[in-house]
Amino acid sequence: MDAFFASVEQRDNPRLRGKPIAVGGSPSGRGVVAAASYEARAFGVRSAMPSSRALALCPRIEFVKPRFDAYKSVSNEIRAIFQRYTDLIEPLSLDEAFLDVTSDKSNIGSAIEIAKEIKSAIQTELNLTASAGVSINKFVAKIASDINKPNGLTFIGPSKVESFLSDLPIEKFFGVGKVTASKMKNLGIFTGKELKDLPESVLQIHFGKLGLFLFQVVRGIDNRPVQPTRKVKSVGAEDTFQKDLFDLEDMKQELVLIAEIVLGRISKKKLAGKTLTLKVKFNDFSQITRSKSISENFDTLGRITTTSFSLLDNVEFNEKGVRLLGITISNFYESEILNSKWDPNQLWLFEDHDD
Repeated sequence: MDAFFASVEQRDNPRLRGKPIAVGGSPSGRGVVAAASYEARAFGVRSAMPSSRALALCPRIEFVKPRFDAYKSVSNEIRAIFQRYTDLIEPLSLDEAFLDVTSDKSNIGSAIEIAKEIKSAIQTELNLTASAGVSINKFVAKIASDINKPNGLTFIGPSKVESFLSDLPIEKFFGVGKVTASKMKNLGIFTGKELKDLPESVLQIHFGKLGLFLFQVVRGIDNRPVQPTRKVKSVGAEDTFQKDLFDLEDMKQELVLIAEIVLGRISKKKLAGKTLTLKVKFNDFSQITRSKSISENFDTLGRITTTSFSLLDNVEFNEKGVRLLGITISNFYESEILNSKWDPNQLWLFEDHDD
């Protein structure tokens, strides 16, 4: 989907159409942008950007409170359109999914025509635009979907895959974020061509599992199937505060509220994890994480809050205020994953991922 959260807000509120808007954040400069309209993006505003930075780039930007129930509802409508064509749908988030249309329900026989029909249905029925990438595997299709946004459709045929990837800037490779891209450029890797020239062993030394993955995909090899049921790796919640917190007891009160949200989410998904991670972001935008694993499960409010408090007690604040706290539960047993079909929390295998 194109600027999904922001597009839904502009669709539902005519006053916002044609204006630079940010979903999330606030005019006071607190919080971060969850999504930006294309009018705001023209000024350089992006998701995950601090509100203060968004205001500096675009003083006329309007901040809109997120309506996640509305986005989830629209997401379900989009998925219903997908299901007219295939049952092999692997959601990446509320606004993005892989579809395997090798065998399509409508017997159209062309992935390009199916993509056109889906885009048309979304625009006609939901008054929103989507961009599609069509290719031989998930990796190339994902990259192709980002090329001609908004409202784009890009086809990379089998004979064009390797040349397409060779010419691609390294930061465009799905899974390569800013940190990894910078490291690669220091090694002389600027495009897929330089990436392809390096031996697998060298990529593994410098980038571990990601290096092994990139060695394959830069050659057009990606045998991962489209999986309608995806495993949940983690479930969490976080909150950015209107005012920086300096008092430890105030922080713990906020952690209780966050813990209640996390417990509700893992209970709804029927999950029980053994690892808890505390995230602390300071008022200078630096952040730390602290984790603890236990033999039992984090399945009660008391256990979650007690462990969170313990991790917080060992944080060195150095007189810095806290602007955000978050709690994440992970390390789930596979046998306990009973309901994981549409999880917006799991975006990508690698942590170094921009958006």
